[in-house]
Amino acid sequence: MSERRLITVAIHTGDKALALKQLLENEGVHVTLQNVNLEQPVVSAGMRVRIYEEDLPLALRIIENREFFLYPESNGDASSGGIAVLVPVDFSPHSESALKLAFNIAESHGAQVIVLHSYITPSPNAPLQISDALTFDGLSGQESAVQTETAEMIKIEAQEMMEQLRRRLRELIKRGDIPPVKFSTIVTEGVPEECIDRIVKEKNPWCLVMGTRAAHKKERELIGSVSAEVLDTCRTQAITVPEGSKLQRMEQVDHITLLSTYSQSDFLALDAIHRLLPSGQKASLTVVSIPTRRFSKETEGSAARALLEYCMTHYPQFTVELHTPDRSELLDEYERIERSRHIDLMVVPNRKKNVFARLFNPGIAHRVLFHFDIPMMVIPV
Repeated sequence: MSERRLITVAIHTGDKALALKQLLENEGVHVTLQNVNLEQPVVSAGMRVRIYEEDLPLALRIIENREFFLYPESNGDASSGGIAVLVPVDFSPHSESALKLAFNIAESHGAQVIVLHSYITPSPNAPLQISDALTFDGLSGQESAVQTETAEMIKIEAQEMMEQLRRRLRELIKRGDIPPVKFSTIVTEGVPEECIDRIVKEKNPWCLVMGTRAAHKKERELIGSVSAEVLDTCRTQAITVPEGSKLQRMEQVDHITLLSTYSQSDFLALDAIHRLLPSGQKASLTVVSIPTRRFSKETEGSAARALLEYCMTHYPQFTVELHTPDRSELLDEYERIERSRHIDLMVVPNRKKNVFARLFNPGIAHRVLFHFDIPMMVIPV
């Protein structure tokens, strides 16, 4: 077995060399210090910080992003300024998939990442009936105390799980599995979709990235899906990452499908796609028309040609194809397209609807979410 070779990673004064040695050793890198002036070691001319050659990639990641490792309690916390990518998590595997994509998107756009978790506790202040307002007994006070204790335990557990996630993200940064992007965490009490909506209004993130369950699991929760509720109400662009998706970087996107109404919203969607992808990235774009009463067959053809010409002029990196599906079986037609073309990202312009409209006539993004295991970008229009 060949001898492990030591290399010099830095030369510092004594104090700085000791500080760097401690930093690297805290992250599992073996460090040896050597005086630069070997002939006269008493004369301080600096210290060599030496590591084993195989540890060099890890050591460089630590040194280049030392704010993540010098102060682990801060995790290089994102500041209030600048653009941000918001990632709601429930600490499940598909949440981690969403986090990896969010960190890569944030790196490409110079953004920060905000990781959000919400929890629900039993309320000790449940509303009383009028007839109960003047009723006092020892049991109600005891129940209130139990509920308060339970709520505190749930809060502590949520904070501990978020702290574990913070450490996990630091470990992924150290290994180079995700880029060294500044991030902050928020743990808050409340219904998940309401908390997400509130944080979106407070932080105004540039993008929202959410993990979702697989389609066969989402069918069992058609009414109560957090992702579907957020897509129907949120007014910022959102990306959903289904369970099992291998999409971790936008560079992996080769084929995009845009669900189009041949309206102004399509131009907003095209611009959003262009800004999301890395500069100059080439992709195949299939524009699939959504049935609408705004056009006759003749005017729809004219609008389609105008959109195609606009794409060719403004987005030459896209290879664009138009497709008009059978309007009677729209979702079946989308499935056929997905099987034949292997869609990497589906883009859906989405209009906000009131609660009754969402119940009886959910938006196209809502329906696509429950029928496909495809990453989806939803553009509010």
